[in-house]
Formats: sequence, structure tokens, C-alpha cells
Amino acid sequence: MPITPSLYSIAIFVNDIGRAIEFYRDTLRLPITKQGSFGAEFLEGDTHVSVHPAIHPEAKSLVGRHTGITLFVPDLLHYCGELHERGVRFTTEPTQQSWGIMAMVADPDGNVLALWEDKLPGHHDQPVDQADGLA
Repeated sequence: MPITPSLYSIAIFVNDIGRAIEFYRDTLRLPITKQGSFGAEFLEGDTHVSVHPAIHPEAKSLVGRHTGITLFVPDLLHYCGELHERGVRFTTEPTQQSWGIMAMVADPDGNVLALWEDKLPGHHDQPVDQADGLA
């Protein structure tokens, strides 16, 4: 049987690991699953979001950019309201797209994450279940 790799985690590099852990754990309310000298891992399940201190020059160049990470958030508009109350910086407010609702937020180091809910305009509570946006 061939060995098949699977995705374990996606790394976000930060300047201040303590501040980053507080943001992801307390502000975004992502469940923390592991913490140590490497940084921290969030999200239960097979795939994690990890934050790591940017120590090496290559890692430092990756701080403060669009991460390419999209988090699925049920009831996104309510969640975004909570994030506004907690002082989160939105780089893009929640916007209805043809494939769902999306918002973009930045962590304290300027790393940008997308937040997405798969609701189509005019189809209340009807999620998208295909990549082409058809329900």
C-alpha cells in the first residue's frame, strides 16, 4: 500500500507569539490544541492552523501578509459582529458574493485570514455544496 501524505497544519509566522496566541485563542475563539516553544496549534480535527515566532530571516519576511487561509464560519455575520466588538481589524467587511459571504481580518501582526460562509444571495439558509456554487 503506498504512503499518502495528508495535510497536518498551515503555518502563520508572527513577531509576538504571546500576543498571537491571545488573538487566535481569545479573540477569534479558535480552540488551542497544542502549545510549546514552537508556538501554538489551533483547531481540532485533522488540520490545524499554527502560529510560530518568526525567528529566522525567511520567516520574518512572511509576517504581515495575506495567508491564503480561509476559515469556514457558520453564521458569519453574527461572528463578524462579535469580532468588531472585540476590536478586530477588518481588511474587508463581510460581503455577499455569488458563492457565499466573505470577510477578511488581520491579526495583530497584519497576517490576513479570510472568513467564509457558504450562503447564496436570495437563498436563505441554503449552503453551497459544490465548488461551482450550485446548491
